Amino acid sequence: MKVSINGKAVELGSSPDTPLLWALRDELGLTGTKFGCGAALCGACTVLKNGLPVRSCVTPISTLAPDDSITTVEGNADKVALAVKQAWHELDVVQCGYCQSGQLLAATALLSANPHPSDQDIDLAMSGNLCRCGTYPRIRAAIHAAAKLL
Repeated sequence: MKVSINGKAVELGSSPDTPLLWALRDELGLTGTKFGCGAALCGACTVLKNGLPVRSCVTPISTLAPDDSITTVEGNADKVALAVKQAWHELDVVQCGYCQSGQLLAATALLSANPHPSDQDIDLAMSGNLCRCGTYPRIRAAIHAAAKLL
């Protein structure tokens, strides 16, 4: 299975039913994507597939097409991603940090599609990414701050 991951063509040799999460972590050593619930409920495993957030824990690699582009937190470095990371840092969003790779990618996808989101837009876009530390107000503020940087 050939696919583009973080801008590089990669050949995945895992079994076709292997979740993308485990191919990223175990086969490619990209450990920034986290295992959370294993059922696409928490968003810790969020990566971008062609710019849209997907839950890598329930995405078998057999569902990927050769022209698909996967972005993990390690490769999330375009203009929007950099603005999100800067805002996250300036507003000190992170507490334990476990969910943050998924949060950063979901925020990047939101701002790429909607550079001036409302609170409601943010709440809707981020609703699938759970944070056990409850940093939601800072996440929302950081997304607004990132929008101003764009």
